This record gives sequence, structure tokens and C-alpha cells, in this order.
Amino acid sequence: MTTPLLECLEIETSPNPTHSVIWLHGLGADGHDFAGIVPEVGIPASKAVRFIFPHAPVQPITINGGMAMRAWYDIRVPTLIHAEDEQGIYASEQSVMALIQRENSRGVPSQNIVLAGFSQGSAMTLHIGLRYPETLAGLIALSGYLPLADQAAQGWSEANRATPIFLAHGTFDPVVTFDRGTTARDLLLTHQYAVSWHAYPMPHSVCPEEIRDIADFLTSSLTSA
Repeated sequence: MTTPLLECLEIETSPNPTHSVIWLHGLGADGHDFAGIVPEVGIPASKAVRFIFPHAPVQPITINGGMAMRAWYDIRVPTLIHAEDEQGIYASEQSVMALIQRENSRGVPSQNIVLAGFSQGSAMTLHIGLRYPETLAGLIALSGYLPLADQAAQGWSEANRATPIFLAHGTFDPVVTFDRGTTARDLLLTHQYAVSWHAYPMPHSVCPEEIRDIADFLTSSLTSA
């Protein structure tokens, strides 16, 4: 059965994009949440890039009293890493993979695609990017964690073993605590992934210094792709 495509906001830096960035928002937000970052990252004029900001499905979230909101999967407990919504994670994996494959059909090969995300979107970025069977240009995981960590490595693909990974976290994050980020970092380094780690004195948010670092990472990843 074909996976229905998610609704998305799209921004192209120039006509006929040859590269794409798929950016996944956090819990309760939508695709507009990070659209403002496009002019801030300063994509080189020589690169035509399509930024894709999908809207996650609306679903009830247990930790928020069953309130319905946009989410990539249910959050059942504050620790995030217990009682995980495995079914929801894998369903969103299929939806995001369908977006990658649509970019392929539009003429953008997987190796020209960066997958990025914040918070819950960051968790999905790591989950999908490490498992994706084709090489991607890069992964950007902001203020997130590695979901289903106890079984994650079993499903990782060799295709992205050398893919550059930008991991960033706020040292004062009360939502996805700092140790969640360092745990993901340490596991990836143990498996010899190409991790670039960044810590910033901020809560569960994004700061100007981080945006500058993301801009450098994107320029490098998209230029080499």
C-alpha cells in the first residue's frame, strides 16, 4: 500500500532545485516553525535548494492529557525513552521516507538530501537517517535524542556510516534533557559515525550561534554533495 504524502510547506532558494533539505518540526508545532531559518542559513547562490517543512499528523498525546496536536508519534511518559510509541515511530518513518523518495522522483538524488529536525523531529531524523538504505548528504539533529535506542543499532544501514551528522543541544534544556543528547552522541561515536557535537547555553530552543553553525554545516554538506 502506498504511503500518503504529508502536507508540506516548500521554499526554493532558486528555480530547479538540485538539492533538498527536509526539516521535521517538534511536538505541537508544524512545518512553519522553522521556515524562517531559510534566509538565515545563507545558502550559496550557486546552489538551488528546496527546503521542505512537512506537517506531522494530528494525534492525541498521552503526556498532554490526550490533547490532540501535531506529532510524529505519541509521548507517553516524561522520560521520553520509556514506554515508547514504536508503532507511531515506524509509521512516521514511512511517511518521511516517502518524502525522500518523492524528491528522488523530482530529480534530487538521496546523496543531495539533508534530513534535519528539532526535538521530536530530531529524534525522527536520527531514527530515519541512520536506517535509510541510500546515502544522504547529512543529518541535523537539534535538541533531540535517539528513540528506541536499545534496538537502534540493529537496523542501522551501512549507507550512512560516513554521512556527516550535526548534533546540538542546550545545556539548560528542561524538556529533552542534556543527557539525552550526550547519550545519543556517545552511542554514535562508539559506532564510529561522523558526529559533529555542539552544546549551547540555552533551554529547549535555538540560538544565533547555533544557526551560524548550522549554516556552516549545510554549506559544507550541500557543497560536497
